[in-house]
Amino acid sequence: MTDASLPRQERGLAAIFGLTALKHGDRASIARWVIATLAMLLIATMIGSLATGPILVPVFDLLPHIPSHLADPSAPLPETVSLRDWIVVMDIRLPRITLGALIGAALAVSGAVMQGLFRNPLADPGIVGVSAGAGLGAALFIVLGNAALAPAMAVLGIYAIPFAAFAGGLINTLLLYRIGTRGGFTSVATLLLAGIALGALTGAITGLLFYVADDNQLRDLQFWGLGSLAGANWEKVASAAPIILTMLLATPFLARGLNALTLGEAAAAHIGIRVQRLKNISILLVAAATGASVAVSGGIGFVGIVVPHLLRLSIGPDHKYLLPAAALLGAILLIGADTLARKIVAPAELPIGIITAFIGAPFFLWILLRNRGLTGL
Repeated sequence: MTDASLPRQERGLAAIFGLTALKHGDRASIARWVIATLAMLLIATMIGSLATGPILVPVFDLLPHIPSHLADPSAPLPETVSLRDWIVVMDIRLPRITLGALIGAALAVSGAVMQGLFRNPLADPGIVGVSAGAGLGAALFIVLGNAALAPAMAVLGIYAIPFAAFAGGLINTLLLYRIGTRGGFTSVATLLLAGIALGALTGAITGLLFYVADDNQLRDLQFWGLGSLAGANWEKVASAAPIILTMLLATPFLARGLNALTLGEAAAAHIGIRVQRLKNISILLVAAATGASVAVSGGIGFVGIVVPHLLRLSIGPDHKYLLPAAALLGAILLIGADTLARKIVAPAELPIGIITAFIGAPFFLWILLRNRGLTGL
């Protein structure tokens, strides 16, 4: 079997990844090769982002000292390391890159899980309104946190806003699933329309919060509009990382069930998959990861639809490989988009949501047109 016999999209991605000898039946080895390549690209992207900014720093001179400093922050710096350069890297750029990697991985894996769960490539936390629900939950805590929700803020501490965003995302996800599913079949058309309606409703409520917010709260709320990593710090990393890492470590155990769902819920149940439990766990994990991501970065769209679909064209639909590959490519995409957002209008920076929308919106339209016969749209 030659490369010319492959579908056009697969030949294109084969060329991108340098797989000139791609043959049918090699999916597993190709997937492992792509995952290893993405891991190296992620490291290179992170180093490139560390070196990008208005202040030039000798990144390769600082890199050897970062692991030991993370292990023991009180350790003195070598005399050859400039304190200014160290602060720029450790307190400004590294937490931003770490947060970008976590959020990109979370959004991409959430998209892959939702697409597997709903058995349609158009499902995505941002498209169907899950991110809007998470944003509303966070906005409620920002505006009401010092009054009606003060006891909860005192108990939850830095996890208060991520928890509120998780609750908002979970409620929206459950509503969408309930509206879009009938008789065990999920209609993507109904799902998309319900997502638009719920997104409009949550947007209206958020608008009311803008109206009653004070000046300080308004500045915080504006952060949610297009998403940004500008406010990244180690405290935000600490608040989001446990939730996102739990999701990333748990989703590989769903791979077998998500693969079985491609045959339909009845067939999956016949081969021993507890379908309802799989749905519940998947929805909970997606809502948690999306909520934590929105809580620390605002709404960033289209990562969850672009990354899984692109990977399916190269490594196939097996979630055993798709989920880890999506985590790596999602991290690469978001770090790259953030670096571009900081560079394109320097010394100012664009909201990162603008960059991802420019990439994702045309891609979404292409997927929609390519699959309209399958989706009934």
